[in-house]
Amino acid sequence: MAKSLNLSLTDELRAFIDRNCGDGTLYATPSEFVRDVLRRHKLQQEAGEVRDAIIEGYQDAVAGRIMAFDGNLRGMLKKARK
Repeated sequence: MAKSLNLSLTDELRAFIDRNCGDGTLYATPSEFVRDVLRRHKLQQEAGEVRDAIIEGYQDAVAGRIMAFDGNLRGMLKKARK
């Protein structure tokens, strides 16, 4: 269900939005543009979280904190949580 959100913008931000929507742009309306910017930011944050988890796993491997895989991922995850 869609909800509205009213924002106060600086003149600079409003001009930025206006330059990126309307005729000759990818977005017909300011709402489309802002939604896309928010979606991209969300994806960027999620990618950062995945990147951090990969780095943490790599650091664990380098430090020798590894377990041989026995084919039972759920069982290994249970052991790792203890």
